[in-house]
Amino acid sequence: MTDDVMRWEEADGRMDEYILAHIEAEPEYLKEVHRLTNLRLAYSQMCSGHLQGRLLKMLCRLTHAHRVLELGTFSGYATLSLAEGLTPDEAGNAPEIHTIEIFDELEDFLHEVFAGSPLGHYIHLHIGDALQVLPTLTPGFDLCFMDADKRLYPQYFEAVVPVMRAGGLILADNTLWGGKVIEPVKDSDTQTQGILAFNDRVAHDDRVETVILPLRDGLTLIRKK
Repeated sequence: MTDDVMRWEEADGRMDEYILAHIEAEPEYLKEVHRLTNLRLAYSQMCSGHLQGRLLKMLCRLTHAHRVLELGTFSGYATLSLAEGLTPDEAGNAPEIHTIEIFDELEDFLHEVFAGSPLGHYIHLHIGDALQVLPTLTPGFDLCFMDADKRLYPQYFEAVVPVMRAGGLILADNTLWGGKVIEPVKDSDTQTQGILAFNDRVAHDDRVETVILPLRDGLTLIRKK
């Protein structure tokens, strides 16, 4: 490792610390979810974390989202962050989040962390394949956070667009995929292939407007026209 690379990595780490010190504080119950994720779950690096959690809350708040959809619950950190930004509708009806997780071994963990949150009663957990669950949900979602199987991102997109309201916002995570999107792709790398196909599709779909933010591993904002 060269001195330049070492200095850059050190500066990058210090910048992360600076950013986290100058944004809204991480709620105590989310700190606990993060701790439990690292303690009890494999692939704990998939947890959204402080910065992305605050961004999800902010985007939910800015869009006045009343009904939120999430594909890929994992440990529930992003779900609870989104719940903080929910807005009651004009009639005063309670907001709601429908979150879909395919791995049933996470169900007990998720019920535990949602029950321990003051916002857990807004959350409806669905265990199963998102492509099968989505057609059973009532359309009209204001915001969707997509963070599930990267191989299926194109199929998820086609299933999600019809259930979003006009002007609704779709957030797709990991769309720069560790920089693999600009590298040669192996035939066996189906996850990168899925991300590439998704990125190409949304960039040329006249039903939506799209921008990619280079936050963490890439976050794509997609507005349904």
